[in-house]
Amino acid sequence: MSIWQTLRSHASDVRERRILDLFNDSRAEKFSASFGPFLFDYSKTNIDTSTRHLLVQLAEQSGLAEKRNAMFSGEKINDTEGRAVLHTALRRLENDVEVDGENIMGEVRETYDRMVRFADDVRSGKFHGHGGRITDVVNIGIGGSDLGPAMACLALAPYHDGPRCHFVSNVDGAHIHDTLKDLDPETTLVIVASKTFTTIETMTNAETAKAWMAKDIEDPAEQFVALSTSAEKTAAFGISPERVFGFADWVGGRYSMWGPIGLSLMIAIGPKHFRDFLAGAAAMDQHFCEAGFEENLPVLLALVGMWHNQFCDFATRAVLPYDQRLSRLPAYLQQLEMESNGKRVSMDGEVLPYHSGPVVWGEPGTNGQHAFYQLIHQGTRIVPCEFMIAEKGHEPDLAHQHILLAANCLAQSEALMRGRSMDEARKLMEAKGFEGEELERQAAHRVFPGSRPSTTLIYPMLTPEVFGGIVALYEHRVFVEGVILGINSFDQWGVELGKELALALQPVLTGEADGAGKDGSTLRLAQMIRDAQD
Repeated sequence: MSIWQTLRSHASDVRERRILDLFNDSRAEKFSASFGPFLFDYSKTNIDTSTRHLLVQLAEQSGLAEKRNAMFSGEKINDTEGRAVLHTALRRLENDVEVDGENIMGEVRETYDRMVRFADDVRSGKFHGHGGRITDVVNIGIGGSDLGPAMACLALAPYHDGPRCHFVSNVDGAHIHDTLKDLDPETTLVIVASKTFTTIETMTNAETAKAWMAKDIEDPAEQFVALSTSAEKTAAFGISPERVFGFADWVGGRYSMWGPIGLSLMIAIGPKHFRDFLAGAAAMDQHFCEAGFEENLPVLLALVGMWHNQFCDFATRAVLPYDQRLSRLPAYLQQLEMESNGKRVSMDGEVLPYHSGPVVWGEPGTNGQHAFYQLIHQGTRIVPCEFMIAEKGHEPDLAHQHILLAANCLAQSEALMRGRSMDEARKLMEAKGFEGEELERQAAHRVFPGSRPSTTLIYPMLTPEVFGGIVALYEHRVFVEGVILGINSFDQWGVELGKELALALQPVLTGEADGAGKDGSTLRLAQMIRDAQD
């Protein structure tokens, strides 16, 4: 029997076992792992010693250690595109890494130093707009060129001492209109983040921003920065080479905020705090490379996730940060995990015999408690939950609110595990005076099945270093799951077909093409939109 079959059989054997029954005096310690500022507790799952042993065996048999080493050494593990995967090099600046026999780190360090100089110039006022010191930065990008820095700027808000940062991603004109309407063109810096400088949503918004700025400034491109590798296209746009910051094809979009895509963050929090952010991620990299699998946080996070998804058949996972400044983390992880591991074929092109990545979603606590926790607690589907909580917040005068926040976080994971039995519900209703059939009916509504799994990641405070570690933790979790699934986590062909069809539909919507070959539904909807433009 293969290890996959053994794990499936084991999951079936323990399916009815209650998580609470696993607890003894040592379980919380034995089913948690620590590294640096982090404690990862997975004791509130149905994983026991045998399960963990089998999951570690699964990781070992997948060749995880060898593939991990291949990634960090610059081998071209993204083999559908023939690329190395080296976003980690952007935060391990002291290391030397070779790709195709050449040390790539000289260029990485040079670009980083240029970013630092430019960020310092903007923050000090040395680089300024036509109306004086830069007060606002607008980052225009999409996907990883938006989700990463937008999430990070919010997460590290207590460290902001530079210009205000704004983010535009949606090609919906409402997004850029509402972002620009209250800004001053003469004191606004626009960052256009597109590796190829051809991404249609990004370049459409960039042209709109340029036209907005041109109403007040003769040469608006003087207040534009490009995060791109296309010197020709950025020059044609009018952006001077010293304000162009490129990055290599071995940096995937959803892994890119450690380099030039993070320029808006560096301007907001300053180079020192940005370097702390990189250091936190680099520390997690080192832990991932050196720790044994049973103590390795990214490996454990991945194995717990696979236990729930591939073996227990729980199709979704909820990411629940009890930290308001991490409110964009679930959206960031949706792209990181679902674009990376939302695949249907293995590396050799064969259809997978099992499910790939789960649906990832979530909201910060306590907001989610008043929205979807009803389904998590009493719904018919089991949703594994991943809680996050800091030991303390950045607001010492509001410590009492952080205590209430933490109490809610811990209570939710306890309630998911413990539940409430019918007998307990009857006693509650008896105390309220219900009797007979109505007692039974009212009690049934108050039963919580319990034994619903969750993990908790706890850390001292959301500092730049801690935040860098959290993001790197989840990046490596995605890699581990991809290796075990036997898929390529670093391409994203699933976004291509929609792009191609959108380009073909645009002239249909403008009346320049008749839509020959399109289905009746698409043509009818297109006609309605086209008619509304007249």
